[in-house]
Amino acid sequence: MKVDLDALTPVWGGPVNNSTYASARQGFFWSVSTDRVALIDARGDKWRKVADIDLPGATRRSRDALQRIVKFKYPDMPSAEAHLKGILGSAPGAVLPSGICALVSNQDYVYANAGTIVSAIGLVDRNNPSKGLEVKARFDTATVIPPTSVFDEPPRVGLVGMNMTYDGHIVIGALNGVAVVDAALKKGQFLKFKDDNQMSTNSLAVDSVGGIYVATGSKKPQVPGVMHKLVWKGGRLSNDPQDGAWTAQYDGGDWPPAIKAGTGTGSTPTLMGFGENEDELVLITDGANRMKLVAFWRNAIPADARQVPGALSPRIADQKPVSAGISEQRRWLQSEQTIIVSGYGAFAVNNLIEEGHADRIIDVMTVGPVHNPPSGIEKIAWNQKENRFYSAWTRGDVLSVSMVPVMSTGANAVFVNGYSKAAGWEVTGLDWDTGRTVSRTIFGQNNKGNGAYAILQFLENGDMLFNSVIGPYRIPMR
Repeated sequence: MKVDLDALTPVWGGPVNNSTYASARQGFFWSVSTDRVALIDARGDKWRKVADIDLPGATRRSRDALQRIVKFKYPDMPSAEAHLKGILGSAPGAVLPSGICALVSNQDYVYANAGTIVSAIGLVDRNNPSKGLEVKARFDTATVIPPTSVFDEPPRVGLVGMNMTYDGHIVIGALNGVAVVDAALKKGQFLKFKDDNQMSTNSLAVDSVGGIYVATGSKKPQVPGVMHKLVWKGGRLSNDPQDGAWTAQYDGGDWPPAIKAGTGTGSTPTLMGFGENEDELVLITDGANRMKLVAFWRNAIPADARQVPGALSPRIADQKPVSAGISEQRRWLQSEQTIIVSGYGAFAVNNLIEEGHADRIIDVMTVGPVHNPPSGIEKIAWNQKENRFYSAWTRGDVLSVSMVPVMSTGANAVFVNGYSKAAGWEVTGLDWDTGRTVSRTIFGQNNKGNGAYAILQFLENGDMLFNSVIGPYRIPMR
């Protein structure tokens, strides 16, 4: 189906947005962007901003500025760079990672960061949302996280992700370690990665018993990265093996030319296996220039675990090269997105092209319109009896630029956001079992169809929640 985004109204924000945060208030969503936080009324067929507030530490972009980002045609890199710098300043990518990784508590507080500040934002009056939003608490992570240098840059505190423990503490991922702060944002503690040459560039995963999973990559090319399991136990953050913590090396690669940052994994760790008799794994794509899907044993290594040829650690349950249906002659096959897991199926996308721009916002607006977009996706299945990955299917013709895919168990399909010269921007749906194309939602050459590092989602009635570069849309799919 074709969708005219100009005929629909977004909840303005950006240039990166995520509104996939369900509110504790039934039928409402929180939208967190690089410049603001908004509460959205999505009851019935609504998609209406109730209230919004500037994200503390970020700069709000005017509606006109956001419109100018998407109305530009992006004919070549020099004009694209000049245009975006004219709107967003000399370093457009500096808006990241503000507001990218956020969470919502059962008290209906949104936790989001800009710079070193993590803020808790909620309703002024929970009984009257029209009274607006306010900052309930804030925490300067620089009080517990020491600055670190990335290459030749001056030392800084860099936040890269956020999650929550099952007992309600805020877990904050930094370039050089992990912090845990209480929900009231009063006090925190920090655990530094042991190797100063390792840094994290993605968010982190948690399990129900205090496990915190974060992957780092080396600051040096072709040096292994490290998967870390830390443990939140008894009010203390631990990297002690006696508490169940561990580290395991995995293959690294070179610094990539586009979309992805770092020599290690581009994916936030994803957990697989939760049942009593299921294999409990944590998955990433590694940093090899042509990536592999790598699974680590989350807890005790089973007695039947096999030694994986070429693996850098016995904790690696298996590692399988990703082909994604594209030529083996391609130097780069890498992902910036987390692995999408359903059951024992794992879905990976290729986000890499041979050239790009060092500034990630300039990059994400030009891959597609200026540079030929990346292609290639693959579903890989875990065989529990053999402790081994197998390729279920590949599609070398499917395009996924930068948006995080989503798997719908109701539709039994996985969805990606890509760009082609012929159709422009679109969301493509593929059958989870076979890889066959089952839907195409085509936005055309309108740059509002660029999801820009955000996440796809569908609402209960099947409508698409599309996080455009200028704000989230609700797209009727009936």
